[in-house]
Amino acid sequence: MDGTTSTGPAPPEAPLPPAAEGTPLYVHLPFCAAKCHYCDFFSVPDEGHDLEGMVAAILREAEERAPRRPRTLFLGGGTPSLLPIPLLRRLLDGLHELTGWRDSVEEATAECNPESLDRDKARAFVDLGVPRLSVGVQALDDQALALFGRVHTADDSLRALEAAREGGVEALNADLIYAWPGQTLEAWELDLHTILGFSTEHLSAYNLTYEEDTRFKRWLDRGDLHQAPEELELALFDAVRSAAVGAGLGAYEISNYSLNNQESRHNLNYWRAGDYVGLGPGAVSKVGSVRAGAPRGIAPYLRWIESSGHATAWRDAPSARTRLAEAWWLGLRLAEGLSAEEALERAGIAAEDLWGKERARKVRLVQEHAVYAAMVEAVDDSVAAVLGHLEELGLSEETYVVLFSDNGGLSTSEGHPTSNLPLRAGKGWLYEGGIREPLIVRGP
Repeated sequence: MDGTTSTGPAPPEAPLPPAAEGTPLYVHLPFCAAKCHYCDFFSVPDEGHDLEGMVAAILREAEERAPRRPRTLFLGGGTPSLLPIPLLRRLLDGLHELTGWRDSVEEATAECNPESLDRDKARAFVDLGVPRLSVGVQALDDQALALFGRVHTADDSLRALEAAREGGVEALNADLIYAWPGQTLEAWELDLHTILGFSTEHLSAYNLTYEEDTRFKRWLDRGDLHQAPEELELALFDAVRSAAVGAGLGAYEISNYSLNNQESRHNLNYWRAGDYVGLGPGAVSKVGSVRAGAPRGIAPYLRWIESSGHATAWRDAPSARTRLAEAWWLGLRLAEGLSAEEALERAGIAAEDLWGKERARKVRLVQEHAVYAAMVEAVDDSVAAVLGHLEELGLSEETYVVLFSDNGGLSTSEGHPTSNLPLRAGKGWLYEGGIREPLIVRGP
């Protein structure tokens, strides 16, 4: 249940148990200047909405649910930079009174869009304890920005990056999208050169995905848009990796690059399958093996917060196999990789409990580095059939990882996509580098 149609006086689900001290905190501010055509996050145009009332509701929810002394704080959306400075101060001061975040966080980040970020706004974020800003540049092509539904221009983006520096921002991320219709490799390389010229400490570059219930997906389905050829996607991926590394930014995640010690600690917690608490409409939380989320709607969120102090529209307890699949596909996004023991630990299960003693006996931990991971349909297959899948991909027993999930693939209970992996081949996805101690299935 997603809570979008339930309008009763109380939330339909009980809240999650309290999160431990130090749990990362996410705050979802759902308002944007306009809804982007590719975006499937919950957001609404800000015009006509009560921003003060939303801040008050989020602080009311924080009284009930926010963890004490979170180790990271992330303001996302939506567009947090749309909030006027007095409202930002009210929100961040209020969160500090309730959680003590300014005395505990290793990192505090706010997402910003170019049309609502100037030097004064950047300085306000820094003065209020948020020195890391992520600017949604997305593209330096005005036609592409119009296609995206963005309300800013390429020049606005460059001015916003300058304003962030002038405002004293210590850690700056530029967020880009590639493989959009009509993009060329040559133009992409020029854009990367321009953005990296600002010496950003971090760069995020995601290939465009066509998500359900977005304008882009509808346009794609009826033939008004055409997806970039896979060969071009790969060339664009190679170009951003080469440019980022050339600028001193290491590739620590498939789509993210940073200077040493400037990785996004908040997002690393997601990729490592850690717990987190989300506040605001549409926000999701995870405590232990259970997740829950607020409604993707302003009215039910405000009503339930007022009546109950929480807005739990749905709860989900994924199966052991689903949790293990998630641990693998999230962990394999990272250059650090993960071991089989780490995957099982993050899923909160033991191999014997998952497969039984006989099946677990066939699972071997190989204490060596691997080159590729193949994500194949393996749940109900015999060991011989699994090996057959991998032989079709041209992989040996020493260079693969077999992932198990309830449905034989990597789609989870929340429908997480297997996108942003650099190479698709045959029946599986391949990811080069960063995997250690792979899980290998062999015969008895």
